[in-house]
Amino acid sequence: MKNLALLLLVLAFFNCKSNAQDTPEKTENTTYEVSKTEAEWKKILSKKEYYVLREAGTERAFSSPLNKEYRPGTYHCAGCDTPLFKSENKFDSGTGWPSFDRCIDNNVAYSTDNDLGYTRTEEHCATCGGHLGHVFNDGPSATTGKRHCINGVALNFKPRNE
Repeated sequence: MKNLALLLLVLAFFNCKSNAQDTPEKTENTTYEVSKTEAEWKKILSKKEYYVLREAGTERAFSSPLNKEYRPGTYHCAGCDTPLFKSENKFDSGTGWPSFDRCIDNNVAYSTDNDLGYTRTEEHCATCGGHLGHVFNDGPSATTGKRHCINGVALNFKPRNE
């Protein structure tokens, strides 16, 4: 009986690791190409932008006009103007936040977020470190299967000149 209990304990220990835990942690020592003091960020960002981008806040669902933006163009970081998402990768997830099935390569960084008591993959602007939102594995199966759920206030939309 002791051997069975020990075996179950060992199996439980090794099965607790998930792929979500493989996401690298964002550390306080991470340096970004665009770096400002908190006072400088407060000067250039609105209160809502600062709350989301610098304090990892979340805007209220269905509050962003970008949720219903359908023109061709590119979504840029509201903090540093780095292009992050293309309009052709946007889809209506019904969640109340702008959602994309992929980001522009190398312009989004990831970290692990356990603030709600479970592990989520948090997304940041790779240039300034601004919090954007989270990525989930419940996006369109016909494309990437990913749903980049992004705070609209963290983005500026630039329409494509046609």
